[in-house]
Amino acid sequence: MSSFTSSTTRAGRREWTALAVLMIPVLLVSVDNTVLSFALPEISQSLRPGGNQLMWIVDIYALMLAGLLIAMGSLGDRIGRRRLLVIGAVGFGGASALAAFSSSPEMLIAGRALLGFFGATLMPSTLSLIRNIFEDARDRRTAIAAWASMFSGGAVLGPVVGGYLLEHFWWGSVFLLNVPMIIVFVPLALATIPESRDPQPGPFDPISVVLSLLAMVPLVFAIKHGAGHGLDDTTLASLALGIVAGWLFVRRQQRSSSPMLDLTLFRNPVFSGALAANALSLMALAGFLFFGAQLLQLVLGLSPMESALVLVPGSVATMVAGFAAVRVVEHIPPRTLVPLSFVLSAGGYALAAFTGHPTVVSVMVAFTILGIGIGLAETITNDLILSSVPPQKAGAASAISETAYEIGAVLGTAVLGSVLTATFRSNLTIPSVAQYGENENAFETLGSTMQFAEKFGDPVQGWIEASAASAFDLGVQFTAGAAIFVALGAALVSRRTLRRG
Repeated sequence: MSSFTSSTTRAGRREWTALAVLMIPVLLVSVDNTVLSFALPEISQSLRPGGNQLMWIVDIYALMLAGLLIAMGSLGDRIGRRRLLVIGAVGFGGASALAAFSSSPEMLIAGRALLGFFGATLMPSTLSLIRNIFEDARDRRTAIAAWASMFSGGAVLGPVVGGYLLEHFWWGSVFLLNVPMIIVFVPLALATIPESRDPQPGPFDPISVVLSLLAMVPLVFAIKHGAGHGLDDTTLASLALGIVAGWLFVRRQQRSSSPMLDLTLFRNPVFSGALAANALSLMALAGFLFFGAQLLQLVLGLSPMESALVLVPGSVATMVAGFAAVRVVEHIPPRTLVPLSFVLSAGGYALAAFTGHPTVVSVMVAFTILGIGIGLAETITNDLILSSVPPQKAGAASAISETAYEIGAVLGTAVLGSVLTATFRSNLTIPSVAQYGENENAFETLGSTMQFAEKFGDPVQGWIEASAASAFDLGVQFTAGAAIFVALGAALVSRRTLRRG
């Protein structure tokens, strides 16, 4: 696969024990990505945040995470990946407690920002440690399959855990859950995980850290903001700032004798192609979760917990496919297997697009098919990313991979979400009696439209709800159709770029 896939030294009990311990921070970060969504109603009632404050409570975590991944991956290469992982875990636990006991919107925003900051130290550290702990190619693929499975499974587990906690405790419990896991993790990490670092890292470059932050945060914010508000002044200014900072960052790396990010990594078509495939697979997953959660709850009438349980078979399929990829890739080369995984993902979206009115069963089956494709793709592409770079550069490579994850997830919600919203709004029909004096925002989303319909009795409420459900069904079909083209495009790109994989 690469000149850097290495020796025949097989992993023993100590290595597999270290992997089990590494799964704890992976689970923490992935659950935190999705657990907040169901707590927002209680947070709104308890802290009474304004609209902008609520947006920042949701978005600041992903913005900090995406903006700092590259910097933290480079820092781990320099000071030690286990050391950074332990420091980050302690900080993550403290930030979780701060968020759990927040008494104001500002305090919760600060807590979420710190969670993103320390979360950025955890993910690249776990993946780069896997690269250095597991020398044998098959062992490493198995470890990466476990890592990817825990990441994907945690994203679906978040709503299940959140739903249970919110039924029995107050909203802060969704954050406080992290603290006992951190208390267990830190001593286990120190006892079982070996330290690794770049033996010749060069000096740490704080200017590059600032430039990477100024590049990633505005770009991610521009995508999120533009999805809801279009190309307004805020979107354009954020985009311009991100592009300028990104250009300055690249120039600085090119001129540095010890760059924070080795740009020569991108000259390897296997590395670049695997990154693109990684981002696109997460784009598919995030896009499906975006419309699937609304469809199950607001159209099909399921509770948040029931909706999360519908997606569990797909999550299990993702995990199983990830581990199966370890054996399958020995018989089918990555240049064939990865494109096939995207074709399979397109099949899942096709089921959502062309089966008429969605049902609980059709959503479950579609997500399961999609999950199989994503499980195959994530294991193989992450292995290609790590095996195509030398072990001492594992931190930087892992951080770039994680950044691709975050960008893919943001694009999935922003791009496919925009298709869904535009189709919904253009096909929604509201009786004239219900339009008088109402703000246009009342009809912007399915949720707001259904909430607005509750103001009226029958028959007006029934008319609005029926129109909204029909318009949303059509939106799902258009969104799934767009996702099919994305998946097939990803199959073509990966087929062309992974020829040497």
